[in-house]
Amino acid sequence: MTVQGLPMVVPAEGLPARVRIHEVGARDGLQNEKSTVPTEVKAEFVRRLADAGLTTIEATSFVHPKWVPQLADAEQLFPLLGGLPGVHLPVLVPNERGLDRALALGARRVAVFASATESFAKANLNRTVDEALAMFEPVVARAKSQGVHVRGYLSMCFGDPWEGAVPLAQVVHVSKALRDMGCDELSLGDTIGVATPGHVLALLASLNEQGVPTNTLGVHFHDTYGQALANTLAALQHGVRTVDASAGGLGGCPYAKSATGNLATEDLVWMLHGLGIDTGVDLDRLTATSVWMAGQLGRPSPSRTVKALGKTTPPDQEQ
Repeated sequence: MTVQGLPMVVPAEGLPARVRIHEVGARDGLQNEKSTVPTEVKAEFVRRLADAGLTTIEATSFVHPKWVPQLADAEQLFPLLGGLPGVHLPVLVPNERGLDRALALGARRVAVFASATESFAKANLNRTVDEALAMFEPVVARAKSQGVHVRGYLSMCFGDPWEGAVPLAQVVHVSKALRDMGCDELSLGDTIGVATPGHVLALLASLNEQGVPTNTLGVHFHDTYGQALANTLAALQHGVRTVDASAGGLGGCPYAKSATGNLATEDLVWMLHGLGIDTGVDLDRLTATSVWMAGQLGRPSPSRTVKALGKTTPPDQEQ
């Protein structure tokens, strides 16, 4: 439980008044777990996240079960998530078949998953970057024609395990292609967690210079080298107002064995609340949710804030 008055609120200049957290634990987090979580447990996880105040919760992925068996129950899960007023439930759709499945269940927000590098496009989609973009174009067009919000994920924006450094111009090129085909927002992914704040600012400035506005951008950092919060702060200073995070720090990248997973939502909320930035999230409820899910998975949460707040006795009362 949080200690009264902590974190102490000390605002900093040049930061947004509110940040929208795009919660990815139920999709990006659970798809990287070795074990398959029961459908009802996933549904309860989403409900608890909503009860903690999160309003954008990525629910699942309509990919072929052979590729992501952990999310093979998308058709069973999504109908269980009704009755969450004011909560957006985006889902990942890799192709037109995935879009068909999502639309049939009433999904109103979808996401496609592109790569800034050829190596990852080949490994993840078995296509070149341009072939993947061509596959997404009819998906985005159909979704937009039905009034569905479309997010474009862009992986390997800051580094690639095979190619190393990724030129800014390469990331800008794919970002513009996703924007031009109709994506409402882009999520810039540091898939292997190698970004640093200066790199983040340089990429955001390059995107702006090429006509991609900051208000269409979100950031998605992994904490492999302990840089996720520093990178997030840099993005906020640039004007970004959407940050991806995963409750309890669930998830990771199979191509970076040292990766410690996604930025934990609790760690992000602690920093934002200390800066006086509104998130709408109840940190105690969120922490309790992550502790509960860690119990379902049979292992402790890697989130530093969950570890700190998981104790129910304030430090001055410990024996």
